[in-house]
Amino acid sequence: MTRYRRIRDLREDHDLTQTEVGAAINVPQRTYAYYETGQRMVPPWVLCALADFYQVSVDYILERTDQT
Repeated sequence: MTRYRRIRDLREDHDLTQTEVGAAINVPQRTYAYYETGQRMVPPWVLCALADFYQVSVDYILERTDQT
């Protein structure tokens, strides 16, 4: 499975907990934790929600670019 390092980095850079981010994008904390560790693939709607929440591109979250 893919590890999504950037979603953890973004969360920590914004001084947020997994619970806070999960609530903001409407997923349980446990599910969000699985996304961060790569135990579950992040569905497209969650990628979009995270990109909107952090005001970055989906490509940035997926490490396809370094430009936010």
